[in-house]
Amino acid sequence: MAQAASVTRRYRFSAAHRLHTDQLSEEENRRVFGKCNNPNGHGHNYVVYVTVGGPIDPATGRSLDLEGLDRVVTERVVRRFDHQDLNRDPAFTQITTTGENLARLIWEILHEAIPNGKLAKVGVVETRDNYFEYAGPSSSC
Repeated sequence: MAQAASVTRRYRFSAAHRLHTDQLSEEENRRVFGKCNNPNGHGHNYVVYVTVGGPIDPATGRSLDLEGLDRVVTERVVRRFDHQDLNRDPAFTQITTTGENLARLIWEILHEAIPNGKLAKVGVVETRDNYFEYAGPSSSC
């Protein structure tokens, strides 16, 4: 049986958003989201952790091509969101730009691009106190 390992890589981007949903009234949005419902939005310096894993290749001693992972995350996530207003991203037209939804969206973006089910989880640091994690639709987060 092949030994397996996981590796977590860190990526960064800065983006703005406003926590707001059309499913709530203006008053309910202010009550639920507080200062994060500011009509002018606010920004974060996001840190994204991408954990991948798989069998260790006996020839390389690695479980994944890290340069390839960096390329995929940079092209599909960092370039897409860096210095953008998340509320204007097409993926957020029907969902609120919460950290939970951002982590789930990043998972979905990467899941289709990372081979053989090697994506284990995505973590998003939004603030000093807020960390969101998503490990796929079958996870029990």
